[in-house]
Amino acid sequence: MMTIALVGFMGSGKTTIGRNLARRTGYRFVDIDSVIEDRAGRSIAEIFEAEGEAAFRGSEADVLAELLGEDGVVLSCGGGVVISEANRALLKNAATVVYLKTEPLEIFKRVGDTGDKRPLLKAGDPLTEIERLLAGREPLYLEVADMTVETTDKEIDAVVDEILNEFKVRGWAID
Repeated sequence: MMTIALVGFMGSGKTTIGRNLARRTGYRFVDIDSVIEDRAGRSIAEIFEAEGEAAFRGSEADVLAELLGEDGVVLSCGGGVVISEANRALLKNAATVVYLKTEPLEIFKRVGDTGDKRPLLKAGDPLTEIERLLAGREPLYLEVADMTVETTDKEIDAVVDEILNEFKVRGWAID
């Protein structure tokens, strides 16, 4: 068994696709952001507000390192997990990483103007902020990715099928 880590920008489908992928493989699904929220007893937005992004990123790194030690897990990583060089090294060394690539306009359609829940989108123009952040992160997603799957305009099952087919083609045993 392996650890499968899904990376990509917010709204790329990491949680939804991850749950579906876990169900179809028999793996356990874990959303890193949810683990952080549960442990902190508050939302990501509240953590950002009270402690700042650096504190959140520290918690994110701790949870990532902890979970990468487990087999048979599909991890939904936060969109900014790749910002940290240490996190990128962990992902490359301890997981099979799938980058869920999504176009900025599609991301905006999916997440909308949700700055109240997504602190990084507290901007006058959320689409422009998505484009700016994604431009900086995409090279990092690609750096850690063992495979890239486009999610724009695709149904969840089609994306999961594509991931599973690619694993089969590459000879990556899931069980």
